[in-house]
Amino acid sequence: MDILEMLKEIICEYVETDPDEITAESSLRYDLGASSFDLMNIGTAIEEKFKITIKASDLTKIKNVGDLVAFLENK
Repeated sequence: MDILEMLKEIICEYVETDPDEITAESSLRYDLGASSFDLMNIGTAIEEKFKITIKASDLTKIKNVGDLVAFLENK
């Protein structure tokens, strides 16, 4: 399973959307409707799944799902 597919699973745990509707261009907040609380939970789930730490300064650079994929590929 690639990173995008793993992220889709995590995102769908917190945001009511069909995984097939999530693309690399999808904005977590604007396209998928994630609240600040959802984003915090998604970030925590990603940290646990990928065994990494995401700094607040890193989050400001992530605008969409594709940015998140690129961030994880560089970790």
